[in-house]
Amino acid sequence: MQSTQDVGLARKNRDAARRFTWEIASISVHLEELRYFWAKALGVSGPQWMILMAVAELDQGDGIPVNAVSKRLHVDSSFVTTQSKLLEKKGFMRRKPAPEDARVVKMSLTDKTYKQLANLEAQQNAINDFIFEEFDEQSLAVFTEKLAALKTRIEKACMKVTLGI
Repeated sequence: MQSTQDVGLARKNRDAARRFTWEIASISVHLEELRYFWAKALGVSGPQWMILMAVAELDQGDGIPVNAVSKRLHVDSSFVTTQSKLLEKKGFMRRKPAPEDARVVKMSLTDKTYKQLANLEAQQNAINDFIFEEFDEQSLAVFTEKLAALKTRIEKACMKVTLGI
């Protein structure tokens, strides 16, 4: 049987977890606003901006497969395919079959895209400096690791809920 102190602590933890959840949801909304701002600056949609950012981050110089981008963004690969074709038409992206397997399409950013991203870099850096000004490099790294661990646990919780466990 739980003591009154344990019950009170559990209730406080639930309240703190609930508040934390609301804060994360609010952060997500504001990050989405920032994404749409940067997307508008390039003349693309918010989801297209995310695809460009994923390709920029993941591409090691020989292009990145559609499925790697879809996995990073937690979206269906058909969505990335459709949007990347639109980005290709706008001159933001190159798409080409992988030499080792023609069924795999590799995407890379164009010079035009890199130039436009470079033009936004100073403004983005200023915003990031403002957002993370309370963190030094070490504390930000620790906080990020804790968030990554929390994300993993939430993913597992989603699986449990889905499976009815």
